[in-house]
Amino acid sequence: MPLALAGLISLLVSGNTLRPFERITTIQAKMASKSDYFKDPEVQRLLLEHGIRVEIQRLGSRGIAQQSLKGMDVVFPSGQPAAMIILDKENRTLDSVRPFVTPLVLATFRDYAETLEAQGVAKPQKSGGDTLYYNLDMDKFTELLDGEGADKGAGPADTWNAIGFSTVNKGESNGGRVLVRTSSVCESNSAGTYLSILSFVQNKQRVPVAEDQVLDLAKQVKPLINLQGMWADEQADSYFSGEGESIAPIAVIYEHQFLAHQLAYYKKHKKQDTERVLLYPTPYALTEPQLIGLTDEGDRLVEIIKTDTELRQRATELGFRVRFSGEEGSSEQLNAYLRQHEIQVPARNRDQTKVDIPDLNVLEQIINYVGNCEASEEAAP
Repeated sequence: MPLALAGLISLLVSGNTLRPFERITTIQAKMASKSDYFKDPEVQRLLLEHGIRVEIQRLGSRGIAQQSLKGMDVVFPSGQPAAMIILDKENRTLDSVRPFVTPLVLATFRDYAETLEAQGVAKPQKSGGDTLYYNLDMDKFTELLDGEGADKGAGPADTWNAIGFSTVNKGESNGGRVLVRTSSVCESNSAGTYLSILSFVQNKQRVPVAEDQVLDLAKQVKPLINLQGMWADEQADSYFSGEGESIAPIAVIYEHQFLAHQLAYYKKHKKQDTERVLLYPTPYALTEPQLIGLTDEGDRLVEIIKTDTELRQRATELGFRVRFSGEEGSSEQLNAYLRQHEIQVPARNRDQTKVDIPDLNVLEQIINYVGNCEASEEAAP
């Protein structure tokens, strides 16, 4: 009897008192990096209160858009290009929601950020102390990525030591090239968005629109990514690991992943992780993940995400900028939550040049050329 009473108390505390006797609907989903949200235990608990459990197949956003969606109730690509492909190819009117936004960022470590600062490529958002955030001049930064060296072809490619890493960080040395590690551009929204930034910068701060000029632009951009190699795994997992700095000095991730790490780190250590920092690209790109219902069950999940205030609050606690709570790209709720937990708040960059995603056909041509992408064998008709 004491065991039975303890079990009842546990169910009452968790909010699942009668759950064993209620019907639970299992939602089949394909999701990209924002599956982190649905894998969160608190989000799962809140969804169970609605009688819903989400079973996730994780893959890149572009992979979701290209593969068959048969048997899926809902999909959650991390950005608009993949969402547009899905919406265009489905034969039914689809219910969807874009619950939050998150900027694309370059995650690095303090020694490398300070090296870029010494070169005039990065600028700290806060003077004095250990800032967590730097603004990154992409025009200057791409000159370090082009494989030609500072003297444009007359010498070797830029290395970290060549741009002052060993001088800034006495006793440390890195003779490797200045590179950014990305996920596969053929599969990943983060890599595709980063490619959009590079294309915008190489196209003299203009969104590429002329299809007859796309090939020339793609040829300019390809060395900025291909020379560093492209990877299909999740960059955040590597970056936040104990070996993150040795795996890649700079990696493409999303802002919410960094903020979630800082919040978890503070909860455990009562301080910020000041060795890991973010580079905010200028110009910048904002990603808008879109939850798309494919069946009646999927539509029900979309409606819950639209209306449940506790689920929106949980998104803020996981580092997302909730679209309902502030202007585009800046959530006062998120900033207040970070201050409450003694995490530095990212500053609004005075240069608000935003990279808009090119026309879908143009972007697809650039992606396919840069990544040598092959059409998915499982692609739906």
